[in-house]
Amino acid sequence: MDFPENASGIPVEELAFPEIIELNVGGQVYITRYSTLTSVPDSLLWKMFSQKSSKNLARDTKGRFFIDRDGFLFRYILDYMRDRQLVLPEHFPEQGRLQREAEFFNLPELVQLLAPKISKQNTLGDDGCQTDQDESSPCANIACNLSSLGAYSSLAAADGQCSGFITIGCRGSYTLGRDCQTDAKFRRVARIMVCGKTSLAKEVFGETLNESHDPDRQPDRYTSRYYLKFTSLEQAFDRLADAGFHMVACNSTGTCAFAHVQTDDKIWTSYTEYVFYRE
Repeated sequence: MDFPENASGIPVEELAFPEIIELNVGGQVYITRYSTLTSVPDSLLWKMFSQKSSKNLARDTKGRFFIDRDGFLFRYILDYMRDRQLVLPEHFPEQGRLQREAEFFNLPELVQLLAPKISKQNTLGDDGCQTDQDESSPCANIACNLSSLGAYSSLAAADGQCSGFITIGCRGSYTLGRDCQTDAKFRRVARIMVCGKTSLAKEVFGETLNESHDPDRQPDRYTSRYYLKFTSLEQAFDRLADAGFHMVACNSTGTCAFAHVQTDDKIWTSYTEYVFYRE
């Protein structure tokens, strides 16, 4: 007796996977059809989900299939597998990273579609400085548009570095004893926010920048919705210093959120911003 086959050529009765599959890609959850994941023969996803058993595939705590790759760029991988077309936002700054993802998932046609776009991006126009460092070249760096990005120092222009401000902010809390006589007990910073031009933020913080709240922001636009994947202020300061930034201002506010009646310990919450500038 012959069983009907699905789009991947595997008999339906032999499939080890449901028709609707949940994926956890780098912390981002995707829900798609089995036929979409197996639509490109010999691709990595086709090999993963064409197995007779799913026991060898990694899963997260909720049972979703886990893939340790860039969860935000995976949306473009999945879109391509749905209709074999590449559609990117205007001024998309991460073609190089997306090409690496396409190579990882073994999608040669998508790699070819991305390759000419990268070569065109190497010549910068009115959209600002190159933001993907893997794609930069000396000629492209020098060709930054001075009229739209402002004045440069001669050294910064030669290095392809744009001038501008980056502000990082963090919230924290600390406990202070009676009459301020005891040492303050600081708690871990929950999150470090990043505000400024998108291209500058990506240049400085690279892979450590979480763009989930504003993933499609153009490189010449400003945002206040990025935050860092680490919580060490010193690490953020080191990255800014290595990129040629220096601190020009800072400010902080604090409020007493809770006071312990018996010990007179007070828990304070604070918000602090540090403003950095590069010539």
